[in-house]
Amino acid sequence: MAKKYNISVEATLEVIGGKWKCVILCHLTYGKRRTSDLKRLMPGITQKMLTQQLRELEKDGIVNRISYNEVPPRVEYELTEYGWSLKGILDSLCAWGEKHIIKEYGDKSAVLEDSILNR
Repeated sequence: MAKKYNISVEATLEVIGGKWKCVILCHLTYGKRRTSDLKRLMPGITQKMLTQQLRELEKDGIVNRISYNEVPPRVEYELTEYGWSLKGILDSLCAWGEKHIIKEYGDKSAVLEDSILNR
């Protein structure tokens, strides 16, 4: 039997909801990233959680996992074409978050890390 949703946003949140998935996706809009790069960019995430979130995003067809046949092995992640369809949503979430930070704290530089994502 097919899953039932009360409202379509539930389907969206099922795929990109949670604390980390949108953050991972925002980083991937800037290009391919290795797991270690993502971990460095998101110091608050555990390795276990990062791996779990990447696997779920891969299962849902949002990211590609690229394995290179090298020693030591190298793995990169990138957005799929389907994943790129989330770019507008991610941009809107970032814009709203910035407005919220300014409303709550006045100066975004006081609470927002200096990052390529925040320029």
